Amino acid sequence: MTGQPIPVIIDCDTGVDDALALLFAVRHPGLDLRAVTCVAGNTDVDQVVRNTLIVLDHAGAGDIPVARGAARPLIEPARSAAHVHGQDGMGDMGLPDSTRTPVDVDAVTLLRREILASPSPVTLIPTAPLTNIALLLRTFPEVTRNIERIVFMGGAVAVGNATPVAEFNVWHDPEAAAILLTAGVPITMYGLDVFERVQVPAADVRRLRESAEPRLKLAGDLLAHRDPAASGDPTPTGGLGDA
Repeated sequence: MTGQPIPVIIDCDTGVDDALALLFAVRHPGLDLRAVTCVAGNTDVDQVVRNTLIVLDHAGAGDIPVARGAARPLIEPARSAAHVHGQDGMGDMGLPDSTRTPVDVDAVTLLRREILASPSPVTLIPTAPLTNIALLLRTFPEVTRNIERIVFMGGAVAVGNATPVAEFNVWHDPEAAAILLTAGVPITMYGLDVFERVQVPAADVRRLRESAEPRLKLAGDLLAHRDPAASGDPTPTGGLGDA
C-alpha cells in the first residue's frame, strides 16, 4: 500500500465482532486509528468502554483516546445482545481489566475534536447502533466538512438478526440511523448479508488460539466464540455479522 494511512475513527459497542474490527484497525498499516468512541448496544456502555480498553491492550495499540458515549438509544430503552456476545459482551472469557482509562470528555465531544483537528478528512466507521453519530451530526453539523465518508455496518438485504426484517444496529436505534442516512454525508453501508459471507478456516482459528501473541490469541478466541465448531471442525467458521 502506498500513500499516507487513512485517518479513521471507530464508533463501537464492543462485543465479539467489534473487538475483531478493533484488532484489525490497530494493526493495519493503511489505517491511522485516531480515536474510539463507545455506545450502548451489544452490552451496556460502561462494559463497552471496559471491553474496548482491553482489546486495545491486547492489540498493542498506542495512546488512542477512548470515550464513553450514549447509554441508550435516542428514544427507545437499551436492549443488549447478551444472548450472542455473552454477559460481558466478549464471550465471557474473563479477561482482566485494562490499566488504560477513557478520556474525560464524552464521545460526541471527542468525535468533534478529532474530526476537526485532523489534517485530512476522516473516515468514520460505526460498527454499532448509530446514536453517537446522530448526536454528533445534529449537535455539531460543521464536522461534515472534514468527514471523507461514513462506512457503517447496518441493515440487511434479506433476513435480519434482531427481527425477521431488522438488523440489530439499525433496529436498536432506528431514529439515529434515519438521521445518518439523511445527513448529506457520503455513506458506504455494509449490510448484515455481507458479513455472513466472511469465512475463517477452522485450522486458522486453532493456530491463532495457540499463539503466544496476545492479539493473535484473542482473535482466535473471539472467532471460536462466533462459531464453537471452529475449534475442532475442519470446515470454515460461520459469518461474522453483528448480534
